[in-house]
Amino acid sequence: QVQLVESGGGLVQAGGSLRLSCVASGSIGRLFVMGWYRQAPGKQRELVSWISTGGTTSYADSVKGRFTISRDNGKNTILLQMNSLIPEDTGVYFCAAAPQGRWSDWGQGTQVTVSS
Repeated sequence: QVQLVESGGGLVQAGGSLRLSCVASGSIGRLFVMGWYRQAPGKQRELVSWISTGGTTSYADSVKGRFTISRDNGKNTILLQMNSLIPEDTGVYFCAAAPQGRWSDWGQGTQVTVSS
């Protein structure tokens, strides 16, 4: 099992920026896809962005052009740079890993709050 620990959430005004970090540890025998989900109050968890072992990335339409995902394979870390934040970005952000090809490991989440 992979353990994931997120950091970097907080409170920011609309238009501001935050950077989330996720460090993976545990049974890491090889690299795997990692990503970020978020869950807003009263809504289902949604996939925000993911990054492959080779650096291929994907983003939800709602964050394209504003968020950037990256990874440092040597440090088993992924980052999510979030710019031009809007109140709709508010929620708990979860780091996720797919070591067996499906999202199976989750962090505890970090709160992001964007005030208007």
